[in-house]
Amino acid sequence: MHKAVFLDRDGTVNVDKNYLIRIEDFEFEAGVPAALKYLYDKGYKLIIISNQSGIARGYFSVNDVEKLHERIRNEAEKRGFSFAGIYYCPHYAEGSVPEYSIDCECRKPGTALIEKAMVEHDIDRNESYMIGDKKADITAGKNAGLTTILVGTGYGKQTAETFREYDFYIEYLSEIKKII
Repeated sequence: MHKAVFLDRDGTVNVDKNYLIRIEDFEFEAGVPAALKYLYDKGYKLIIISNQSGIARGYFSVNDVEKLHERIRNEAEKRGFSFAGIYYCPHYAEGSVPEYSIDCECRKPGTALIEKAMVEHDIDRNESYMIGDKKADITAGKNAGLTTILVGTGYGKQTAETFREYDFYIEYLSEIKKII
């Protein structure tokens, strides 16, 4: 079995741009490439778990998200690490695109995407982490039996003001060496 670090995308891996879809607007959060290379070099599989309700809301398409994820993979590879998987939920119950406007178990805090990734990548949950900037990220990680880390980027500082259910808190992902 493998150990993994599951990561939220917007606000954790990359700067949250409010429904990021333009490839040219992608940028890693400060210190993230070095932190992810560190984890990768320590043998962790890096897996993104992301809610992408913009698909259900009609802001962008699945194809748009796939193109952006290809850019993210390419940027990672340029920096010496890679993502074992990028999983995303296109659903949102109050969306405007009927085929995606449903309740589901893959939208965080649901755990379906984490569970799917665990099976596909033979992940040991006892040796793995979930890192995110929102309550839904941490709750999904807890519900999947992972050690959770709230990061202060994105909405993390605001989340920490009212939510305390995480195992660890770091201001920036670059501080990950304090924990892992």
